Amino acid sequence: MPVIVLTARDAWYEKVDGFKAGADDYLGKPFHLQELLVRLQALIKRINKLNQVALNVEGVVLHEEEQAVSVKGGQPIILTAIEFKLLRYFMLHAGKVLSKGHLIERIYDDASEPDSNVIEVYVNRLRRIVGNELIQTRRGQGYVFGSKL
Repeated sequence: MPVIVLTARDAWYEKVDGFKAGADDYLGKPFHLQELLVRLQALIKRINKLNQVALNVEGVVLHEEEQAVSVKGGQPIILTAIEFKLLRYFMLHAGKVLSKGHLIERIYDDASEPDSNVIEVYVNRLRRIVGNELIQTRRGQGYVFGSKL
């Protein structure tokens, strides 16, 4: 569990004691809320990098940092933001039927209104990248990633 010490004690030796006790960061009062938020973001990013495991489903490897994908050990292919979100969601839910409406809810934020066939367009793009056989269409239900039908 990451720990940030927030305290009025900010002498150098107190900071040293805090780090020796296991703190990941130390912030003395008074501090700006923006500084705390940035430190939290940095800590979360650092922890996520340590715990990051690449998604790998049936030879498709998603590279989170680069927002790219490799297929069967090939060169990484850079994805657009929507392609990356969609492929990541597919890979995290491999073998499950995902409806078009469900995918739209998960891929787009509330502020954007996607066109009616936008998911089909991105699924077709991903099929060209990862192969047609990995993204199956279930008529009237949605899509299944990684399922051998």
